[in-house]
Amino acid sequence: MQKDAYSLILDAIDQGIYRPGDRLVEAELAERFGVSRTPVREALQRLETQSMLARDGRSMIVASLDHNQLAELYVVRAELEGLAARLAAKHATPEEIKVLNDMVAADQKHVGDPVALSRGNRRFHKQIHLASHNRYLVQQLDLVHRSMALLASTSLAAEGRGKAAMAEHAEIVRAISEGDEDAAQTALRAHISKAFETRLKLDAGVPRG
Repeated sequence: MQKDAYSLILDAIDQGIYRPGDRLVEAELAERFGVSRTPVREALQRLETQSMLARDGRSMIVASLDHNQLAELYVVRAELEGLAARLAAKHATPEEIKVLNDMVAADQKHVGDPVALSRGNRRFHKQIHLASHNRYLVQQLDLVHRSMALLASTSLAAEGRGKAAMAEHAEIVRAISEGDEDAAQTALRAHISKAFETRLKLDAGVPRG
């Protein structure tokens, strides 16, 4: 299935091809993605209404999150992700749990590579969302993770964070596999909280320790 201009631009932002502050030029986007300028223009307008893009004079740039927006985003993310883990502990199939365990094992090999780890992290969380077997929750989490693309860097780039995050992932999967809803929810919320704390320290230039 061929993607439309909106999905192509959104994917490019999510993959870090366009980062917060980057200028998006209609003609360049049309040429890059091999589409006409009209759907690109409509896609840019749609992304602006979703606060993914912002106006800078007559130009469109990829939006960035200020401190308050970041805090609000992490509050919502912690609650929704925690709920997803709770529901996954209740509804995940043995096959879904196997996939989660395989993801944890695979990501261990990328602890020293923040970019690869970030990709694996997105896949891991998406798999938990799907294992919740709640389509409305999945939709809301898709919106939250779309906004996460507006962060200029990954908290997994902080020294020691990758190894710690992988241990947290393993703990989350253990709780889900045991059907322990409370533990799964608590573990995932703690994981998001730790990621937020790490990001705040990164943004403030505070050394970890």
